[in-house]
Amino acid sequence: MPLSNEQRAMLFGLGAVLLWSTVATAFKLSLQYLSPVQLLAWASLVSLLTLGVLLVATGRFAEVLRGSRRDYLRSLALGLINPLCYYLVLFEAYDRLPAQEAQPLNYTWAFTLAILAVPLLGHRLTRADVLGGLVAYAGVWVIATRGEVFALEFANPVGVALALGSTVLWALYWVYSTRDRRDPLVALFCNFGLGLPFVLLVCALTDGLALPDWRGLVGAAWVGVFEMGLAFALWLSALRLTKSASRIGNLIFLSPFLSLFFIRAFVGETILPSTWVGLGLIVAGLLAQQMFRPRHNA
Repeated sequence: MPLSNEQRAMLFGLGAVLLWSTVATAFKLSLQYLSPVQLLAWASLVSLLTLGVLLVATGRFAEVLRGSRRDYLRSLALGLINPLCYYLVLFEAYDRLPAQEAQPLNYTWAFTLAILAVPLLGHRLTRADVLGGLVAYAGVWVIATRGEVFALEFANPVGVALALGSTVLWALYWVYSTRDRRDPLVALFCNFGLGLPFVLLVCALTDGLALPDWRGLVGAAWVGVFEMGLAFALWLSALRLTKSASRIGNLIFLSPFLSLFFIRAFVGETILPSTWVGLGLIVAGLLAQQMFRPRHNA
């Protein structure tokens, strides 16, 4: 019996969430063999190939060549944000922090987006945004201080700053991507295609492009195929098939908890009580932001 569109959407959504749940582990394991900029270079290359294969398989590759001069200039600017700046900052954060800390901190990008949308898009902060943000950033404080909330000391202030800085870059990328009317997969391919030469240049001028340990290449391939490629395509497919984007969107709340399981199992980190508490607060803040948002802003 064939599956309905809603059932297929749920399967695609769960598939994307499962893949995203593995990437914090993949980041941390890969960084044992690659520097952040080397991981970025190899993963971006694999991602571009993956996105190209997906476009060819779906008959949309010709759309890449139909863009206007403005489209390509926008892709160049966005490519400098993502993959170059965003992932470089994110990987630097993972290089300094335990995965169990970097992953939840990066998850607060939705609140960064709400804040940046005020000056950049003319939006207004709602009570839901403020309430959710206060709860979520209380969780950030718990994680960053590793439970010593009154000590006023971060265990790794540079790593925390980088993790939170990555949310600014991702939010900026999202804001400016909303003005792009191309197919999202086509636009992402163009962004990565025009950003990749700069990624390779930065890598060549810093840590070098020499072929790394095979274990580093496997990790970079995993990140490129799944984090930067296939998961995005699955998520888009789920959203296109469903009649309830909010129901599919809620699946994303499974990701950080599944991620902690993979971090514990494969990275070997002992998950601190402060991580569970902080992550719980961040997810509660995200839920509050959704549940109490006025309907016309949803």
